[in-house]
Amino acid sequence: MSKKDIQFKLLRTDLSGARRGQFFTEHGKVETPAFMPVGTAGYIRSTPMRDVIESGAQVVLGNTYHLSLGERLQTVKRAGGLHRFMGWEGTILTDSGGFQVFSLEGREITEKGVSFQFEEDGEKLFLGPEESMAIQRNLGSDIVMAFDECVDYQAPQEYVQKAVERTTRWAERSRAYPLQDHQFMFGIVQGGIYQSLRRQSAAGITNLPFDGFAIGGVSVGEGLDLLKEVVGYTAPLLPPMKPRYLMGVGLPEDILASVNRGMDMFDCVIPTRYARQGTLFTKMGKMRIMDKTFRKDKYPLDTTCRCYTCQTYSRMVLRYLFFTKDPLAGTLATIHNLTFYQDLMADIRRAIEKGNYENFQRDWLNRYFRKSKPRK
Repeated sequence: MSKKDIQFKLLRTDLSGARRGQFFTEHGKVETPAFMPVGTAGYIRSTPMRDVIESGAQVVLGNTYHLSLGERLQTVKRAGGLHRFMGWEGTILTDSGGFQVFSLEGREITEKGVSFQFEEDGEKLFLGPEESMAIQRNLGSDIVMAFDECVDYQAPQEYVQKAVERTTRWAERSRAYPLQDHQFMFGIVQGGIYQSLRRQSAAGITNLPFDGFAIGGVSVGEGLDLLKEVVGYTAPLLPPMKPRYLMGVGLPEDILASVNRGMDMFDCVIPTRYARQGTLFTKMGKMRIMDKTFRKDKYPLDTTCRCYTCQTYSRMVLRYLFFTKDPLAGTLATIHNLTFYQDLMADIRRAIEKGNYENFQRDWLNRYFRKSKPRK
């Protein structure tokens, strides 16, 4: 257990249930609700860390599974830890690797952990609570995630029951592992789409002395309505004076709905992955820059956006860069999407501070989906 307290402060709770807070790590203050850009293997793809900083991000995410493969962990250690490796002075959260491991075919799950094959060369590997904690300790991240079993939302209740019980036992082993003095650890509540199992998991995980708590096993194909339902009955089970993290949730409408249900932290590859594919987020909805309608468009992606891309390049130029397959296209698009997400979170925080979150959410979504309908 960390010798320090994460110092989570709940600054305001809106009538809607949305929370405005902040917490502190050795590498600075994090204002919540917060969105964490994903640097899976220790970098934000195609984007210098300078631009991630300028977007307004306060915390970024790395992944234990990906950073442990091959020479990667040794390279991070030689660099002096993940912060120096990434060129990032702010807070870093590392996922335990549970989601990535359980998405692999041919895995073998036992009480000790999970055996699986390395995606790139087929080498047989093993990851359990102690192994995951050891890797995260060596990485030196500020927030360490307990090792858990993430299940498919369509998994039968009998199997999810066993996974919940195993996740609690693994959480106990994770919590018992000695970390660096500056590191905090979050526990993860699982339980699939079964309310009774979410209650069981929350009871077991929140009984352990974690520094924050996460809801896992959502945004795995269940759709927005079911996501809202699961988060709606799980979030109230988490301690109110600890940070609440909803793992893997990243579409703007999903974030807005989940903030409304009391969640504080989010991460997803969506803004960066979509950017590299030519899909840009704007306040007027998503924009597919390869569309021929932008062939002669001299406007920026979003006329209200402060990012370098919008201040420097037009839609037609960015479209041209994508068609020529120049790497600059992905970089410029990523800069814009990351800035869009950080500006959205700043707007959310201001709305909660004003006690006006529900009106803000309604107006924002009405403008965003003016030309289309929200996904189901």
